[in-house]
Amino acid sequence: MTDPDRSAAAEGLIGSERHRPGQGASPVATTAKTGGHPGPGATEQRTHPPGPSHPRRPRGPLYAALDLGTNNCRLLIARPHEQSFRVLDGFTRIVRLGEGLSASGRLSDAAMDRTMEALRLCRNKLREHEPTRMRLIATEACRAASNGEEFIARVERELGLALEIVDRQTEASLAVTGCADLIEESSAGALMFDIGGGSSELAWLDFRGGRPKRQGRMAASIRSWQSLPVGVVSIAEKFGGVDVTHESFEAMVAFVASHLRQFRGREKLRQMIAEHPVHLIGTSGTVTTLAGLHLGLERYERQKVDGLWMSKVEIDATMSALLGMSFDRRVAHPCIGKDRADLVLPGCAIFEAIRREWPTDRVRVADRGLREGILISLIDADRGSRPAPQRNR
Repeated sequence: MTDPDRSAAAEGLIGSERHRPGQGASPVATTAKTGGHPGPGATEQRTHPPGPSHPRRPRGPLYAALDLGTNNCRLLIARPHEQSFRVLDGFTRIVRLGEGLSASGRLSDAAMDRTMEALRLCRNKLREHEPTRMRLIATEACRAASNGEEFIARVERELGLALEIVDRQTEASLAVTGCADLIEESSAGALMFDIGGGSSELAWLDFRGGRPKRQGRMAASIRSWQSLPVGVVSIAEKFGGVDVTHESFEAMVAFVASHLRQFRGREKLRQMIAEHPVHLIGTSGTVTTLAGLHLGLERYERQKVDGLWMSKVEIDATMSALLGMSFDRRVAHPCIGKDRADLVLPGCAIFEAIRREWPTDRVRVADRGLREGILISLIDADRGSRPAPQRNR
C-alpha cells in the first residue's frame, strides 16, 4: 500500500542497523523511504554476493517480505536478531502499477511491464539470499483491477513468484504490526493510518483493557478499522496533483472526509481522544515528506524521520508551506522529487481530513509499515511454535 511513499537508497551497509522496538531507528534504517525516499532518481539498492575468499556462512534463518502496492514495489530480507530482526537487503521502486486504474478499471500494459521488471529484480535478490520463509503480498491495485488476478498469474508463470492478494483488514493489521513499537508507552491508544496509492487504512488501537506485550500480537488491540477507497494516486487522478489551489485542496479534503464518516466508533474515538492520552501515528510517503520538510533536510534521512514527533502547529506550518510551493519547486525539492511531486498534496489532503476528524496534539511519523509487519509476523510465528527449552534437572 503505502503511498509513493518509500523509495530505497542505501546509506550504509545493510545489516549494520537493527530494528529496536521503541526507538526511532527501524529495521530499514539504511533504506530511505514506503514513504521514505532517498531523493530523485535513487530507487534501487543492490548487494553483492561474497567473493571466493569470503564464503557465505549460515547464521540462522532468513525471512523475506514483499509489498506490491498501487505505487511501489518493495522488498525486505532480514535475519532475526535478539527480540527483532536485522535487515540484510532491501529494494524499492516506484512502479505506478495502478496508474489509470480509477478510470479504466484495469491494470495497463505499460504499468504491468514496469512492475514485472521491478519484480524480476526482487526475484533475483530472493534467489541470492534463499530465505527460509517469505510472504509476498499485493494490495489495492491488484484487488481492484478486473485483470488483477490475471497479472498475479503472469508473475508466477514468468518469474516463479507466488504473490498473495490480501484483503484490506489483513493489510491494516500488518501495518499496525510493523509500526506498533512507535506507539507511546503511556498512551491509552492510538489511531494509526497508512496512506497508500489506491487505498488508505486506518486502525484504532485501544489499550484500556491491557496492552499486548509482543509486537507481533499488537493487532489484537484493534478496536475498529477502515479501509478508505482513496489513495494518493486515485485522488490525484480525480482532482489533479500538479496545480493544486487552496480551493482544490479543500475539495480533496471534503471528499476524503465524506468517507471517514463511515468509520465505526467515530464518535467514541473522539471521546477517547478528549479524555485519554491518544496520538496519531502515520506511515506513508506523505507523512515522511512533511517530516523531511519540517526538519529542513537537504536530502531525505530516514534515521532522522522515523519516530519523529510533530506537533499540530508544526504540521500546520509545514503543510501550508508545501501548499504554497509550485509544481516545479516540488520537483526540485530533494525530499519530494519528480516521482512524488504530483502525489504529495493529494496525500496531504487525506492526512488533513484525518486530522480534522480526530484532532490530537501530536503525530508520530513512521518510516516503516507492511514489510516490517510481515517480517515481525513470520518471525513471531516461528518463535511461538518452538518448544520451550528444557531445564536441567
